[in-house]
Amino acid sequence: MRIHIVGVSGTGMGSLAGLLVELGHEVTGSDVAFDPPIGPELEAWGVKCLRGYEASHLTPAPDLVVVGNVCRKDNPEVLAAQAQALPLTHIAGALQRFALPDTSSLVVAGTHGKTTTSSLCAWLLEQCGQAPGFLIGGVPGNFGRGFRAVKPTRKSLIRWPRRKTPMVLEGDEYDTAFFEKTAKFLHYQAEVAVITSIEHDHIDIYPTEAAYVAAFAQFVAQIPEKGLIVANANDPKVVEVVQANARAEVSFYSLEGAPTYGAVAPWVAAPVATDASGMSFDLFAGGVPAGRFAVTLAGVHNLKNSLAAIAATTQGFGCDVVAAARALATFQGVRRRQELFGEVGGVRLYDDFAHHPTAVRETLQSLKAQNPTGRLIVLFEPRSATACRNLHQAAYAESFDAANYVLLAPLGRKGLPKEEALDLEVLQNALQERGIHAEACADQERVLRRAVELAKPGDSLAVLSNGAFGGIHGKLLAALEPLSRSLATGA
Repeated sequence: MRIHIVGVSGTGMGSLAGLLVELGHEVTGSDVAFDPPIGPELEAWGVKCLRGYEASHLTPAPDLVVVGNVCRKDNPEVLAAQAQALPLTHIAGALQRFALPDTSSLVVAGTHGKTTTSSLCAWLLEQCGQAPGFLIGGVPGNFGRGFRAVKPTRKSLIRWPRRKTPMVLEGDEYDTAFFEKTAKFLHYQAEVAVITSIEHDHIDIYPTEAAYVAAFAQFVAQIPEKGLIVANANDPKVVEVVQANARAEVSFYSLEGAPTYGAVAPWVAAPVATDASGMSFDLFAGGVPAGRFAVTLAGVHNLKNSLAAIAATTQGFGCDVVAAARALATFQGVRRRQELFGEVGGVRLYDDFAHHPTAVRETLQSLKAQNPTGRLIVLFEPRSATACRNLHQAAYAESFDAANYVLLAPLGRKGLPKEEALDLEVLQNALQERGIHAEACADQERVLRRAVELAKPGDSLAVLSNGAFGGIHGKLLAALEPLSRSLATGA
């Protein structure tokens, strides 16, 4: 088919475009910009990229138009498609039609950790001979792209009578499109599900916590009796929602010694040590020691993500427990998740997608554990609908405790009523009261300039944003070059 995607340059939509090409379709895609990490990859995957939104992009008429959830009903290409009576769908509809038939879907849901846990599941299944397909809203290092189709010629090396070939999906709770306002993960026909966390987010879609939790409750209730739910026992809301709504078998996971809120967790990880190469931990399955293993990630949140992936792939798809756990040692991470973007003049530059207060806290704690000797300088851009609002004003003040300096960029969304918007000056003052040097910067150039002025050899810069941050990563590396040259010459 000839398929056109409106809003193609996001991580999820871009991966969908690549997946459709791999399945044999001719794909075009439009967007206002084609920024990293997905934008530059699209043409290499065989997607014809069209800048801007214009009715002419639908000439000649495609067989199907896939509309991203960034698009409004007045988008010129949407209007042109409707005028021509062209079939419209969204990312979930496209996956249901083209990628999910004759597979068993493993859906990773939760407020935090979806991309990393999905990538871990895909890699563990691959290493255990299951040859999974996947669609992930990020770029897993082991695969180099966030998608792969389940091919009819692929034969799983492990026979597991309860399931077909696995299709791993990052289960986003955000809505599908302007014309279909339900959560994406409700369309993914999950047989095996992971639920990492439930914490109010996406305030533009879910104005109340109750509405947000209700989406997860519906997701849990949909999973059939023959299915499996792997759930985080250390999250009280996850325990509450799963225990109240699950029809499928439930298997909880936990860190040793952490509260489980009345849930019994057969999967337990006991942290042993953390260093620059990652973490080691002891694994217990059903109360039985399974061995000591290592994972190339840092932070207790990533240890829980790893444990969830082990449970989902072994209990859900029949992988050998020890083989799955050993595969963690070769996991190469995910781009924009504690990614070491570069090192110049002894200054390490990390890029991370974190923008929710919990993700910010866990990411910074992890980076500090990996780099305990230097200072941690954080460049934070509040950009998402939730991050730009004052819903988490107080929580943000407690999220940067691992940092030495915090440089706050202007809000990424303009025009919010003052009474709704995150107050950066209030946040700056709250951080300073906690003993953290903080500055609310007037623009991104000020953020860049101050970061370069502050950075010394041995320090780490952490850029936190769910957007491109004006290309600040490359600008930082270029601006730090004089420091590298001065160190080389001894000046």
